[in-house]
Amino acid sequence: MKKSLLSIKAGARAYQQIKQQGLKPDDIDLLLGASGGPKWFVLQGLDRYLFGEFFKHKQQPLDTLGTSAGAWRFASLGQQDPVAASDLFAKLYSTQTYSDKPDRREITEQARLLLDRYVPQDGVTSILQQSRVRHHFIVARCLRSTASEGPRQMFGLLSSALANAANRRALGRYYERVLFHHPQSNLQFCRHWNDLPTRFVPLSDTNFQPALLATGSIPMVLEGVKDIPGAPPGIYRDGGITDYHFDVDLSAVDGLVLYPHFHHEVIPGWFDKRLKKRRTNGSDWPNVIFIGPSREFVQSLPYAKIPDRTDFQKMPAAERIRYWQQAIDAGQRLGDELQQLIENGRLADRVQRWD
Repeated sequence: MKKSLLSIKAGARAYQQIKQQGLKPDDIDLLLGASGGPKWFVLQGLDRYLFGEFFKHKQQPLDTLGTSAGAWRFASLGQQDPVAASDLFAKLYSTQTYSDKPDRREITEQARLLLDRYVPQDGVTSILQQSRVRHHFIVARCLRSTASEGPRQMFGLLSSALANAANRRALGRYYERVLFHHPQSNLQFCRHWNDLPTRFVPLSDTNFQPALLATGSIPMVLEGVKDIPGAPPGIYRDGGITDYHFDVDLSAVDGLVLYPHFHHEVIPGWFDKRLKKRRTNGSDWPNVIFIGPSREFVQSLPYAKIPDRTDFQKMPAAERIRYWQQAIDAGQRLGDELQQLIENGRLADRVQRWD
């Protein structure tokens, strides 16, 4: 028997709906994308199918919510050719190289150059002038010592990690969640978030690129982005600090939420990685469909793991680039399998209850 490449789970409402009627593009109201750096490479095959063939037939607007790599992935949507844009992002990111000992300035400058090629100004205009896809991405506005670019930043990170360990809501003393959104979004799905201090800022031609850069600006790795146009003054960093894999209220989403994810767990915030009791599942999100690589798929990859940011330090550039391309190529099989399950009406046979 052929082993499955995909793990497909669904919360109670999503599970029941798939069992009764399968899955159609207009069933999906929100597409979710997590932080995780190069871990997303194994999802690119899913993205190619979803951004191209699947959502091509969607009649109702699609909202997206992403942080860091998730937000960068979704920036393909709304461009003239979303699949070509996704392919370009994967190529640019996977072949990126630095000097032997890059500092924050070098890494930040390389990220800016990548962004300019992946989402040039005409791409930004295209995204904002259409309304079939309404982008939302989260950036963390830094408060107190977390806003420093010097040694005090580490003190701020440690302080905020300790506060978070005591109570996730205590993160609000150190970071403010800023949700940048498509100007035509009604913000229905996120209006009632009250877990952390949250601001809403419309996306524009002048702030799209800075905000997208900021949501991927990892503390101590990249420089923060200062004073994003249209947003409160300050230093902005990686949205994964507050919303790594998300733990937000999605009950206001009318339809279903599709969450292609590279990990078998959903970790709320960046500082929750070691806090095993903090995990989000289908009992919290009854309307979510959670799709990711199976353990068998991961074991079949080179080194039996998905790519991650430590590969930059552990592997020579040529070896890393070759390995990352192998992961991208393997991920195409995930997209092929999902397409077959949906088009053959067999998704209902494969979905599992997630709780």
